[in-house]
Amino acid sequence: MNRFRLLWHRLVRRPAVTGPLRIYVRRIPAGVLLDLEHFLTRSLTAIADDEDLLALLLEYAADRAEPRAHDGYAPEQLLLERIAEAVGYEVPVYGGEVAALADRLRALAPVPAAVVPARREGGAAA
Repeated sequence: MNRFRLLWHRLVRRPAVTGPLRIYVRRIPAGVLLDLEHFLTRSLTAIADDEDLLALLLEYAADRAEPRAHDGYAPEQLLLERIAEAVGYEVPVYGGEVAALADRLRALAPVPAAVVPARREGGAAA
């Protein structure tokens, strides 16, 4: 069902950012969702096409499978950092696309709830 909603959203909406990677934005009750599928697809394809990166990913998976407590300085963290550095972890947005994305996010941002002051007990009405 979720995949159908995502496909329907893409059919009837245009991306907030069209290049170099498309970014879709969808409103949810508490805010918005950024759809970064094109970035993720590019990253996974880069890993699958590079034997060294694929070996790093498999080594990372093997380290994660070991039954031990994980800490921030463990070897798998270093492997993950090397993979992220090679593939990249930032999504570029250029020129007018920055303003378009900002406008789209601003338009979809949830409206802050109006705060109604509470009445005091026993106080005179104004």
